[in-house]
Amino acid sequence: MLSRNVILVQVNPGETFTIRTEDGHIQCIQGPAHVPMMSPNGSVPPIFVPPGYVSQVVEENGVRKVVVMPHSTEFHPSMHPPPPHVPHYMHPHPALLPHPPHPVYPPVPGTGEIPPQFIHQHPPPPSPHVYQEQESRSHGRANFVQRDERTLKMQEHLKKRLKDRQASGHTNNKMNSPPSSPHKVQNSSNANIQNGYGKGQQGAGGQVKQKQIGKTRGSPPADPEMGESDTESRKPQELFSISKPIVSEIQARSAVLSWNAPVASQNGETQNVTTETFTFEVAISSSGKTGKFKSIYVGEEMTITVPDLRPATDYHIRLSASSSSTKEIVSELASFTTESCEPDPPAAPKVVNRTKNSLNLQWKSSNDNGSKITNYLLEWDEGKNGAFKECYYGHLKQHKLTKLTPSTKYAFRLAAKNDIGMSGFSEPLVCYTIGIVPPPPLPPRLTDGGVTWLSLEWSPPSGISANDSLTYILEMEEEGSDYGFQAGYNGDELSCTLKDLRRSTSYKFRIFAHNTEGKSGPSEVVEYSTSPDKPGPPSKPAVKGKIHPHNVKVTWDPPKDTGGSDISKYILEISESSPGSKWETAYTGSTREHVCAHLKPGTSYRLRVYCVGKGGQSQASDVLTVQTAAVPPGPCHPPCLAGKAKPRELALQWDLPSADGGSEVTEYIVEMANGDQEERRQSYRGQALECTVNGLLPGRTYCFWIRAANKAGLGPYSEKAEITTAPGPPDVCCPPQLTCKTATCVVASWESPACNGAEVSEYRLEWGQVEGSMHIIYSGPLLSHEVKGLAPATTYYCRVQAVNIAGAGLFGEIAMVTTPASVPAAVTVLHLLEEDQMEAPLPLSTCLVLHWEEPCCHGAEITGYNIEYGEKQLLTVSRVTSHVLENLQPDTLY
Repeated sequence: MLSRNVILVQVNPGETFTIRTEDGHIQCIQGPAHVPMMSPNGSVPPIFVPPGYVSQVVEENGVRKVVVMPHSTEFHPSMHPPPPHVPHYMHPHPALLPHPPHPVYPPVPGTGEIPPQFIHQHPPPPSPHVYQEQESRSHGRANFVQRDERTLKMQEHLKKRLKDRQASGHTNNKMNSPPSSPHKVQNSSNANIQNGYGKGQQGAGGQVKQKQIGKTRGSPPADPEMGESDTESRKPQELFSISKPIVSEIQARSAVLSWNAPVASQNGETQNVTTETFTFEVAISSSGKTGKFKSIYVGEEMTITVPDLRPATDYHIRLSASSSSTKEIVSELASFTTESCEPDPPAAPKVVNRTKNSLNLQWKSSNDNGSKITNYLLEWDEGKNGAFKECYYGHLKQHKLTKLTPSTKYAFRLAAKNDIGMSGFSEPLVCYTIGIVPPPPLPPRLTDGGVTWLSLEWSPPSGISANDSLTYILEMEEEGSDYGFQAGYNGDELSCTLKDLRRSTSYKFRIFAHNTEGKSGPSEVVEYSTSPDKPGPPSKPAVKGKIHPHNVKVTWDPPKDTGGSDISKYILEISESSPGSKWETAYTGSTREHVCAHLKPGTSYRLRVYCVGKGGQSQASDVLTVQTAAVPPGPCHPPCLAGKAKPRELALQWDLPSADGGSEVTEYIVEMANGDQEERRQSYRGQALECTVNGLLPGRTYCFWIRAANKAGLGPYSEKAEITTAPGPPDVCCPPQLTCKTATCVVASWESPACNGAEVSEYRLEWGQVEGSMHIIYSGPLLSHEVKGLAPATTYYCRVQAVNIAGAGLFGEIAMVTTPASVPAAVTVLHLLEEDQMEAPLPLSTCLVLHWEEPCCHGAEITGYNIEYGEKQLLTVSRVTSHVLENLQPDTLY
């Protein structure tokens, strides 16, 4: 036990107590700690504390402690007395506080009463962001000097107020609670609020920061030394305050809050704020003034209803207001207590003991909501599953029901009552009395089944009350398993579906019934099987043997997974590989090979196989693509004439063959002959679908055949095409045959030349004595002509030309003929000589002298002349040109 002259100073956690020892050194003691100090006279020495804090003396077990703690919201910074006789006490500006080293208040020089050890350190400064916030709210806070007179007054004022607080019991409350968190220390008196910041409100770091306002407390005039900033702080300032909210219509679970708008005061005069729009925040605490406050409303309304409160509970309300130009204003705390009400519904009762004929129930009390629970109401359905009726009413928390039926279901519910009313009922309790062991049930029945599941149902065993609570255990044994019967279902339903079974497998089943008394014997064993699954796809088909142009043989293997059943049949489908081709069934049966016939040569086909078992049809196998062998092309249609026929050439064209044999046609071969029986000759070979045949004769009919070829060979010949060239002028005529009919008449005859597709309509005969100068003497259809009036023994030339509708043919070769010699021509010049023309005189009375010119001899020398005179007297003379007729009658006309 310490001496009564030893004083303990309590150092709180996170704080440092700084003292100066006798030898002048500074010593720092970290909290939490109790620092013992000696008092010179046994009394409690005065402890001077930093602004915003207060010291309090506590006595426990005969030991006195000095506790330094944050002051209540009534404190104003100006009330804290600095240590006496300190010439320059500086109130640190927030932005100048060092962090983390703590400022140390200087020791008090020798007064004789206050040892230097009793100096407590200022609390740690708030965090930097709080410095900024507080700095922005500062109004030119300046260093100033406290006068001794003012110090003494403040000391007296402080002691008086501390006594008042101790008398009202507030101090003890404050002493036992730690410093409040930000915004939770509220005004407890109607003191003014300075610059919108409540007195005693703490900053974010837990440190109380007050504004120093000149002239608001009637401070003495400032020294000239105080500086310009202190003068500014004494200008008139406008202050805002808000009254605490008013609580009305307090119910058990709700209350109505209302408040007035903030008011402004300047120089002690109060005026309403009308130009500002304020946003209000209401926070509530159910754990005391220093408990955690929860924000429940933010808005501009000034009346709200607070719902969802707890009955018979103390609540504290804090109201704060802010606007665009004003910092937060916080009201005093308002407190209220909600009304009491009926209890909360209790929890369901529990069974603590049961027999065949009795049930013993217990329960716990619920929240009484401010009024003590006086009675409980227990109701039951009497085991009839009907309406609830009262079976107990009283203050006990247990009840036993007797004379009940075995194996029966009962339902109970509970309510609690206090002086205010009856609570709601609890959740129902369902329980059963004990019964007898059930008999074996009938075996389960199969209702449905699949590949991996079976659905079974069963009936309750006979002779059991409908109220008896039964559970069922279904056991199953898999075919071929060595594990025996295994549990498949355990529950109170009368059906179940067993899943994840093996396909196409037989299972044995039996069922037991079970109640609180025990388990029945097993039912008869029944056997049910799961269904087979679909088989897997067969293998990809494969070609067996040679691929032919019109058929191919394929084979395949059975599926690796038969689905648990035998394969009953295979389905082979075939389709051409061209887009849009449909699958067609080529084969259905149990064998695993098939010859696909009636295929097109050189065509690509796709084949796939399905298989069918008891479980259904499988997916298709992989697809086999196979191409049949190509064959030579089919026959072409006969070629036909392209355009008009010409006399000596024909332009032919043709179409593709009716079938290409599964391979592209590479060339066409055209053959021709002059007639059916004539020898054929190739006239064209190439890839085109047309050609021109030259070297033909006009007006002739020619036979043509065509065949196509591909990589597989030559196709068959087409049908014969007979095409005739256009008519042409007739051929050259042969030289005409000339026959001299007389010396002056020649008969010319000729043969008809080849007409070249058009009959000769006329012949033209040219005739002349000079080969190069002949002229047409006949034009007509006849094949001969008689040329008359010719000169005997004269050579003539001639030639013939044939003409048809296509034009005139060429002239034939020239024929030559000489007419035979003939009698001379008649004497054309005959005259009498006169006397003067005679060489010798003659008697002109009896003779005439004749003179003539020799005529044409006509190819034979003239041998003599016949002179006819008188009465047909004929005189023959030799080859002379004159003659004298004698012995004529004179003067007679001859």
